[in-house]
Amino acid sequence: MFRPLHPKHVYICFLISFAFFIDPSSQHVDDVKKQQMREKVREMFYHAYDNYMTYAFPHDELKPITKSFTDSLSELGNLKLEHLPTDYNGSAVTLVESLSSLAIFGNKTEFEKGVLWLSENLKFDVDVRVNLFECNIRLLGGLISAHLLAIDPTNRLIQGSYDNQLLRLAEDLGKRFLPAFETPTGIPYAWINFKKGVMENETTETSTSGCGSLILEMGALSRLTGDPRFESAALRALRQLWRMRSSLDLLGTTLDVVTGEWLEYSSGIGAGVDSFYEYLMKAYILFGKEDYWRMFRSAYLASQKYFRYGPWYHEANMWSGKPTYWQLTSLQAFWPGLQVLVGDVAAANSSHREFFHAWEKFGVIPERYLLDHQMIHPTERYYPLRPELAESTFYLYQATKDPWYLDVGEAMVKSLNRYTKVAGGFASVRDVTTMQLEDHQHSFFLAETCKYLYLLFDDSFVAKRNYIFTTEGHPLQVMSSWHDKLPESYFSGNWTFSKSGAWESGASAMSMKVCPSIAPNSRLHEQHRESVCHVPDQKIDHKCWSNRDCGVDATTCRQRSCSEVGFCGLWNPL
Repeated sequence: MFRPLHPKHVYICFLISFAFFIDPSSQHVDDVKKQQMREKVREMFYHAYDNYMTYAFPHDELKPITKSFTDSLSELGNLKLEHLPTDYNGSAVTLVESLSSLAIFGNKTEFEKGVLWLSENLKFDVDVRVNLFECNIRLLGGLISAHLLAIDPTNRLIQGSYDNQLLRLAEDLGKRFLPAFETPTGIPYAWINFKKGVMENETTETSTSGCGSLILEMGALSRLTGDPRFESAALRALRQLWRMRSSLDLLGTTLDVVTGEWLEYSSGIGAGVDSFYEYLMKAYILFGKEDYWRMFRSAYLASQKYFRYGPWYHEANMWSGKPTYWQLTSLQAFWPGLQVLVGDVAAANSSHREFFHAWEKFGVIPERYLLDHQMIHPTERYYPLRPELAESTFYLYQATKDPWYLDVGEAMVKSLNRYTKVAGGFASVRDVTTMQLEDHQHSFFLAETCKYLYLLFDDSFVAKRNYIFTTEGHPLQVMSSWHDKLPESYFSGNWTFSKSGAWESGASAMSMKVCPSIAPNSRLHEQHRESVCHVPDQKIDHKCWSNRDCGVDATTCRQRSCSEVGFCGLWNPL
């Protein structure tokens, strides 16, 4: 069985290429193709973006066929214009989502215009009910990513003054999320009202991805603002979700946030669960917390054992591991990209080729294909301009530099222009068997689909930089200052050394018969002597999963406990 690389080597696939002889003439051909395709993708992006700004801005998303708009992020998406609240003009979701793409495309003027408009006009104090997960990945993630890009001096995207306006908007939005987490389990409600919080009789059902894919954005918000509540809430929910896993290390798809009971036992790597896996791995990269890697490794190995069938991944019962549904879904196409980050490039390539074969067969990928019946699901024939295959193609090309992936990207660009481009933008496909279109251009087409295709042909923006992309394609720079570090003073009274000064794992002052020493200015390399009641934490770095990982304090003889962010300490009051 494949064993995932340790995260210390997670970037190895981006630092080396497979060794093979490259003919200089073929390299030139590839360079010319990449330049041509880059410009075609640029044209696609601006055709979608300009039409949104003309016909839909500041509302959420564009209807490209009728050249109108929809506020699809909220429950208002199906209301007519005259029925919208008078104080609600949309959240400009597509603009927020487009900022990081504008930065990658090098459009400083439009980026700055977008930042200024949002800082002066975007308000969240409105009476609308929104989906927490979608708001988190689209609005909060978009604002945080754009803020980080705006303050990065190497980008120089803002020519005028920038006073953290996007961060203030993100903080306001994050605070409006917090009431959703006030549940007995700590797992948040799926829906929240911007002004009123959790509504009366709100549904208590949520999905694994919906409540387990919040840590990147909310964790980043805490690191940027210094307010720990956002990361603490998201981490508490994630930990509780992981505690609910089966003995097979599998999770279900939907659950009740109040009772903590699973509602749907069938699970897989697709809709309802997908970004849960993604965020465990990426949270480790972004924050350096070992727990994320430990959870991901267990979950990933379980997925390989119970879901994988050759290059395909079916669904299985979380309790028994027995297959439930044999189907390919378009959302599963993100998986090869995640496998590249893990270092499982061979498996990523195998699955990716099957997804691309489906693309070639239908012209685009249907939302759901029944593998056991070799047919498209009768009610899920659509393709809403999803980015997942483009995303995995980008990652695999970065890992291998195999020009075949450029051909894949070129085929995707041609299909999108052939089947989905209309005068008012790019339309979703209602039925892949007839290519009948639907009047909807999702914001993720600009945030992800165009972005990953562009980066496939021109990776200069990410070259020699460490970025991770959120599940909505928003880049977050990996910074050492965000990686977990304990304050210097934390170490003074919590170490047990032997007489030689070497750490002995699992040893205690009592077993070594040493006397107390509570000198606060002791140096770490000197011999420390602790009270006889002292029992050290299980890990040298004091990280923990539960109270069982924590020992007894050296100076107070009190039992230490595990905090919500995973460190042992004297957190409980006397």
